[in-house]
Amino acid sequence: MSFTIYPAIDMRGGKCVRLLQGDYDKETVYGDSPFDMAKVFADEGAEWIHMVDLDGAKAGKRVNDEYVLQVANNLNVKVQIGGGIRTEEDVAYYLENGVSRVILGSAAISDPDFVKAMLKKYGEKIAIGIDAKNGYVATEGWLNTSNVKATDLGKELAAAGAEVFIFTDIATDGMLSGPNIHANAELADATGKQVIASGGVSSLQDLIELKKYAAKGVGGAIVGKALYTKQFTVKEALSEVGQA
Repeated sequence: MSFTIYPAIDMRGGKCVRLLQGDYDKETVYGDSPFDMAKVFADEGAEWIHMVDLDGAKAGKRVNDEYVLQVANNLNVKVQIGGGIRTEEDVAYYLENGVSRVILGSAAISDPDFVKAMLKKYGEKIAIGIDAKNGYVATEGWLNTSNVKATDLGKELAAAGAEVFIFTDIATDGMLSGPNIHANAELADATGKQVIASGGVSSLQDLIELKKYAAKGVGGAIVGKALYTKQFTVKEALSEVGQA
């Protein structure tokens, strides 16, 4: 399996921000324009952009969608979007307007029937976002932790048709402390599907270590803070780990 780099753009109030471990009170603004940031990443060779509507995740509805469509329709990149997607109307809105993949997260716990229906209808255009704390699924912008194990949820949704999972270990997110490689590999092994690692990537070495598990299903990494704090560039990441 190839290994894909997904530069991340988290949006709040129309700006590019990063939160520390998902805490809305620990926000750093890195840019005034999601589009301009996406263009930088695209110009450096990114094939995908990972976008998150933080306002949407909190409000339970689309908020920053105009910026998502602007990127999807004006740059030569594929876009995956998460945050505030709660209805089939939301899913269809994005997929019919140029977005390549929609991420369903909290709904996997709160409304599993809806998620399974979307998997049946849209297949691999739906990614399942699993955010975990100590191995258990966290929901609602990480404000709550469920009693469901990440691997159990993964297996259930893989059986329902999920092909792509995005796994975030909350403890590592925004900390530049290195990703939880074991947990990503464990989810890939449990589901037999592609897992994209999210959270904690701090160096090119982290990407090299993750790529060692590409054959086992770890198909890529979402990189956020490390790009914004200039630990490395998208171009450097691509030349280091390659991309199909």
